[in-house]
Amino acid sequence: MNKEKMPFQVWVLTLAAFAIGTAEFVIAGILPQIATSLSITEGQAGYLISAYALAIVIGGPILTIYLARFNKKIVLTGLMALFIIGNVLSALAPNYNLLLISRIIAGLVQGPFYGIGAVVATNLVSEKMAGRAVGQMFAGLTLANVLGVPAGTWISLQFGWHTTFFTVAAFGAIAMISILTSIKSTGHGEAKNIKTQLMAFKNPMLLISLAITALSWSGFMTLYGYLAPIAMHTTGYGEEAVTWILVIVGAGLIIGNILGGRSSDKNLSKASMFWAVAMIISLIAVGLVVDNKILFIVTAFVFGIASFANVPAMQLRVMNHGGEGQELAATANISAFNLANAFGGFLGGIVLDSQLGAGMIPFAAVIVPIIGLLFIAKANRSEKSQGKLATDFN
Repeated sequence: MNKEKMPFQVWVLTLAAFAIGTAEFVIAGILPQIATSLSITEGQAGYLISAYALAIVIGGPILTIYLARFNKKIVLTGLMALFIIGNVLSALAPNYNLLLISRIIAGLVQGPFYGIGAVVATNLVSEKMAGRAVGQMFAGLTLANVLGVPAGTWISLQFGWHTTFFTVAAFGAIAMISILTSIKSTGHGEAKNIKTQLMAFKNPMLLISLAITALSWSGFMTLYGYLAPIAMHTTGYGEEAVTWILVIVGAGLIIGNILGGRSSDKNLSKASMFWAVAMIISLIAVGLVVDNKILFIVTAFVFGIASFANVPAMQLRVMNHGGEGQELAATANISAFNLANAFGGFLGGIVLDSQLGAGMIPFAAVIVPIIGLLFIAKANRSEKSQGKLATDFN
């Protein structure tokens, strides 16, 4: 009886999430090529990460609120169409400014697609499968880091970075056609009214939870976004090596996601503190061994595990305090992640172009997450005093 299968439509959403995730993170692998071909610094190329992430931060919640009332099939199809246009424009961009604008166009899609897509995914399955359906859709995002980014980097090295964006657009097109043919038209006005959703943000615990995501996560993109320049300029790898370095770190992300999910289910407050500290230690470790080829790979892999293990705890905490506004709270959390990504892309770029150089990036990445620890400690204390800890119920 418990053998309910994941519907094909959820796999379609996973494919779309994979394409969208690859578009966001692939810059990490192709940054040196873009910098060379457009004659800009690698730090400036890194700002392409920030532009995409800021489009998600600002565009995500606004578009989600606006689009929630329309037919979800049409909305998801339209978002994928916009995504394809953005990536084709990226592939054709003759200069830095146009590439920056095309990244913003593609970035607008992510927040609403994940927010609305998650609702569609849960509606496709029975209640007991809801968590797994959303998890499966978000697995597309993890797969983007493990397969999409290294593959995009390899394509860029073989055929040029323009081809990478064309390939991402092609995946988007397959996803869009699959959405059109397999997902049924559902629902107008299923979303709770906007005022009810916004009221959830009066809860200080929700705001603290979003702050934890934005602060603690900022260390991730500061390092991940600049793994290629660090590996090439400081550790001494050739550009061909970047592809498999990204595969190894990506494997760490998958392991981290699994460990983080299990430990958060057991004890959210302990898990969130443990993994946030682990990520900070892993960043310092990468910085200390950045001159050693083998140890750099080992610590980067550990960084992958420790950083992604934070994601389930952050997501769960926001959902716990989202109250009536869970959809909007979840979208706001994606904005918080991307605020951190935008900041990380910016900070890493500044350090890379400065006198400090690539080797100092891991140390710079630690600064903001340390502030995040204080917020986690505060949230844990508040939850304990409210007696809302999951352990009380077990």
